[in-house]
Amino acid sequence: MSTLMRTLRNLRKIGFKEYGHQMAHIGDTKAGTMIGMDKYGNKFFENLEEELPLRTRWCDYKDHEFDPSQIEPGWHAWMSYMVDKSPVEDKLLQRELRVWEPKEHRPTLTWTRSGYKPYSTVKNKYSAWTPVVKARQ
Repeated sequence: MSTLMRTLRNLRKIGFKEYGHQMAHIGDTKAGTMIGMDKYGNKFFENLEEELPLRTRWCDYKDHEFDPSQIEPGWHAWMSYMVDKSPVEDKLLQRELRVWEPKEHRPTLTWTRSGYKPYSTVKNKYSAWTPVVKARQ
């Protein structure tokens, strides 16, 4: 969470509509320049002026699921400060669809109902103990 002065300054810069959007989806207010958009519809922003270190780049997800698997590899490298140039500026990071890549994006399904669950064929080492009640006399 940011300070009160930073929140009010960002509110003045971005307006009430964007302020409400950011508070509902990010939980913080940020003002910066839009660097680009990937093919999934995610918008990427940067503010180098007054932000804290390593909090200068952020993504406004299209689906608001906040899953990093929804970001393309070039944008992910830029977001995590592995490269200085964004994929818009750097030709090496611009993504082209390769033959072996899937045509549609599939998010990571771990920890969801659709996630992979292995079936074990190994017999359990321990069995549950069921108490035997002796009949009263």
